[in-house]
Amino acid sequence: MKGLKKRPGAGGATASESAFKQQLNKVYRWYTLAFFMFVVVLAVLEQAGLPREWIGFIFLFATIGLYAAIGIMSRTTDATEYYVAGRRVPAVYNGMATGADWMSAASFIGLAGTLYLTGYSGLAFILGWTGGYCLVALLLAPYLRKFGQFTIPDFLGERYGGHLPRLLGVMAAILVSFIYVVAQIYGVGLITSRLVGVAFELGIFLGLGGILVCSFLGGMRAVTWTQVAQYIVIIVAYLIPVVWLSVKQTGVPVPQVVYGYQLEKVTAKEKELASDPKELEVRQIFASLSQELAEKLKDPAAALMNDKAKAEARLAALRQADASFADLSAAEKTLSSLPRTATAAESTWSRRKAAADTKSQPLNGMPPHAAQFAGDPDGDPEAQQTYDESRRNFLALAFCLMVGTAALPHILMRYYTVPSVKAARESVTWSLFFIFLLYFTAPALAVMVKFEVFNVLIGTPFDQLPAWVAAWNKVDPSLLSVTDVNQDGLLQLNEMSIGGDIIVLATAEIAGLPYVISGLVAAGGLAAALSTADGLLLTIANALSHDVYYKMIDPNASTARRVTISKVLLLMVALAAAYVAAQKPADILFLVSAAFSLAASAFFPALVLGIFWKRATGIAASLGMICGLAITFYYMVTTQPWLRDIFGVTRPVELWWGIQPISAGVFGVPLGFAVIVLISWITPAPGREVEELVEHVRYPRRQRV
Repeated sequence: MKGLKKRPGAGGATASESAFKQQLNKVYRWYTLAFFMFVVVLAVLEQAGLPREWIGFIFLFATIGLYAAIGIMSRTTDATEYYVAGRRVPAVYNGMATGADWMSAASFIGLAGTLYLTGYSGLAFILGWTGGYCLVALLLAPYLRKFGQFTIPDFLGERYGGHLPRLLGVMAAILVSFIYVVAQIYGVGLITSRLVGVAFELGIFLGLGGILVCSFLGGMRAVTWTQVAQYIVIIVAYLIPVVWLSVKQTGVPVPQVVYGYQLEKVTAKEKELASDPKELEVRQIFASLSQELAEKLKDPAAALMNDKAKAEARLAALRQADASFADLSAAEKTLSSLPRTATAAESTWSRRKAAADTKSQPLNGMPPHAAQFAGDPDGDPEAQQTYDESRRNFLALAFCLMVGTAALPHILMRYYTVPSVKAARESVTWSLFFIFLLYFTAPALAVMVKFEVFNVLIGTPFDQLPAWVAAWNKVDPSLLSVTDVNQDGLLQLNEMSIGGDIIVLATAEIAGLPYVISGLVAAGGLAAALSTADGLLLTIANALSHDVYYKMIDPNASTARRVTISKVLLLMVALAAAYVAAQKPADILFLVSAAFSLAASAFFPALVLGIFWKRATGIAASLGMICGLAITFYYMVTTQPWLRDIFGVTRPVELWWGIQPISAGVFGVPLGFAVIVLISWITPAPGREVEELVEHVRYPRRQRV
């Protein structure tokens, strides 16, 4: 690994860079070979009787130990190395590091799960996230590299002048990155708890140690080389189970090729399950439960008093009849589980009614996998409206994810680490390729897992269900639970509740692969969460230490002091994010998607107009960022259930044009552009120096006046 620490000198840069890249090639070839051998050895040991718990611990501590070793060997106090990895990362390796930085818990864990639960509409995530890199390549990466700053707030400060744009950039970067990093640390807790069987909260802090040791000592240099190693783990872990499933189901080891063939089978099975008598029986039970809860919600206080009276009467009768201990315990549990107040009862029963409504629908509330949009364009007015809103939300989500991808500070920072503008363009191309490998596979994975669940799991007697069902239920019942609602002893689809976050993590077990592959998948998910968390924490710490402390408070601070402050801030932010993640605030996908809408509204208009329009002014950019971010956050707070609870919003939800809160950026981005353009025309133009800078960055071959 010594090659990772060499830096080419000022003279003979091309030869030095070539030698450096060759050394990297050698190091990572050996690393990949060693990783494959590590997995093979564990597989052999499993067959020889190595306990599953040991396999989990070995995967956890071996991978985190490896990342820690890279972090320790890459430690530095040099500002350029710490903030931008010395601006010497080859394009292909920066593409891999960007891919790992991008492959968050949402991509690795949540994407295939979302496609499993939502079918066609989930493709908006793939279109948006992949399309965002096209915007990065065309509009941002090469130009930001030409400006040559360390962070995105640094660019805003230099381009627009004054402390206000820089400070707003810092605040937006912290907001976006903190939301995003909470989702990653939540994923770390989820994966670690399943991998080694520890409590969710303890799993969070075990993973946190791996995050900190990578980014704390070496900053961007350590994070870069760690992320390259993590990408290799991620892509291997993601591909092996789905390739195995493809061979098992079709005999073809290329799942992307047989995806359509398996989708036809899933569609046929969906029609069969929708009309199955046992499924209809279960759905009717849930429909009756929904009606019962609806009656209770008409007068929650009276219904609660009635339920308590019945529970107390039953308990008294059992005691008088000298019932068994089990019956008494069950009656006491029923009484103690009742809500304490009418308000709590209303909230609890509303959630239960929503769940019952979903489970009273065909396919457990999931849309047919191949159905493009909900509703019917040729149906009655209500069906037509549903279709229009569904299509509108698909396009709005794809737009927000695309523009948000192009504005995420931790991704854009990666293009400051390459040697040149040309390398920045090449780096985006490599990023797209490495990300494509996973995104092209996710739809096939979702369909094949659904095929396996529909044809193998459904209809299985409860006492013969695979062990992984009980294991995941133990981790978190909200992720996977089964209940024999109609008491027939067989599992129906609507008797199973499954969260999208476990689809990928359970794929190896669903496919019947050895547990070592399950450990490998968990290690891949852990690598995805850790790699993104590293980049996000570094973004927050660098924004505070470089843009606030160095640029605004103490411009004479030494390099060592700046790096030390960044490390202290990184530790504080990491602990705060771990605390928030331990509260399980919301699902991974909403947290990440919220970050995209917020990033798009805050940064995209200011970045694009700052690069391509010389007339854009500092005050206009500041107001544009404030307005775009404010309208996006307001819409989320007033329409998203979790945020409504936090901020105490009680008035009825009013969706604008039916747009869901996950796509709130569709309002913030246009408003940001409009405000910047209008205010720029009525405020004094930037100085000649700014105009020359923009001219030089956009047209580097022209002579500066």
